[in-house]
Amino acid sequence: MKLKRTGSAAVLAAVVVTAATGCSNKAEDSGGGAAAGGDAGEVATDVGVEGTTITLGVLTDLTGVFAALGKDITNANQMFWEENQVCDTYDVELDVQDTGYVPQQGVQLYSGMKDGILAMQQTIGSPINTALAPEYEADQIVNFPSAWAQTLTEIPGTGVVGATYAVEIANGYDYMFREGLLAEGDTVGHIYFEGEYGANGLAGTQAVAEERGLEVVEAQIKSTDQDMSSQITQFQAAGVDLVALTVAPTQLASAAVAMEAQGLDVPILGSNPVFAPGLLAGPSAAKIKADLYVASPVSAFDAHPELLEQYQTAYPDATPSLGVLVGVGMSEIMKQVLDSACENGDLTRQGVLDAFTGLEDVDTNDVVVPIRGFEAGASPSLESFILQPADVPGGATVLEEAFEGEFAAAIAG
Repeated sequence: MKLKRTGSAAVLAAVVVTAATGCSNKAEDSGGGAAAGGDAGEVATDVGVEGTTITLGVLTDLTGVFAALGKDITNANQMFWEENQVCDTYDVELDVQDTGYVPQQGVQLYSGMKDGILAMQQTIGSPINTALAPEYEADQIVNFPSAWAQTLTEIPGTGVVGATYAVEIANGYDYMFREGLLAEGDTVGHIYFEGEYGANGLAGTQAVAEERGLEVVEAQIKSTDQDMSSQITQFQAAGVDLVALTVAPTQLASAAVAMEAQGLDVPILGSNPVFAPGLLAGPSAAKIKADLYVASPVSAFDAHPELLEQYQTAYPDATPSLGVLVGVGMSEIMKQVLDSACENGDLTRQGVLDAFTGLEDVDTNDVVVPIRGFEAGASPSLESFILQPADVPGGATVLEEAFEGEFAAAIAG
């Protein structure tokens, strides 16, 4: 489906700070070629630009294991582009497709949309981004993944929106040590998905363990596994002092229930996107609110009440998660890329890729952690927020603002 910009341009002024490019080019022709454009001269275009409309692709998850997150990220993408233009001239349409978190489905859907899009506003899931990497590179596609695996930073044009999972969970450990929730020589039990998400999170745990003498009990699972009782039994027998999770909310809920049932009274460290606010209405709520700490690339609504109000107005029937901040943050970064390309007079795919490559010190007004730039093989950020679940809109509050932990630089690439 295509979602079209229909609203008037009431900018997200209090929520995101758009880069001041000074670009006000007015596209006059339809389709490829070049459009006349004010002081910047002509703006070259090729794929995904028709007259004054830019089309961006979205491959999201509306029906799979990250459906709740995918819906909020996508809604936020749409909300942002209803209120913003590129260079105060170009409206943005989103071609939204649901992959169901199935890589082959994502590949097929991209094949159907690629001839009509300029760039990818969102591709959810490390497996799908990895499957599409050769095509994205061949097609010179700038893409913002709803995923934070280190391997994704190696794909040209792919901009991970925050720290990689390894850096992120390492920042979480830094917080746990500083707060006295973990000590050198302790034992950590880590449940992680097979694939890039889980492997990168585990790499962060292993790096910290080497520095601080932690013992690590590893438990790899599939994304379809839902009962964590046996893993918690294993951790209980090992006497773990902390449970680390790089899984989905379903597995977090099961682990929390099992921990309560088995009397495993230790903290839980989660790496985004482990948590969803819907869990606070379930049987795992008490344990999660008491003991879960989430290392996150985005802030929470207590720091951005204007964004919450805007989202609730746009989607009154939705239960907002922190995916809203992810969606707004990645949209703002895309806008900065497209504004820069427009100012350079080149809204071709190559021109957008060049603008992306040159982006540095990205500021989204603390919606997303500061982005130092998109260098191949390196974590785009060294910083993370620490959040804790609570009975508030979005389901979490900020315990610590974005910070760089002591382990981050050494494992960031």
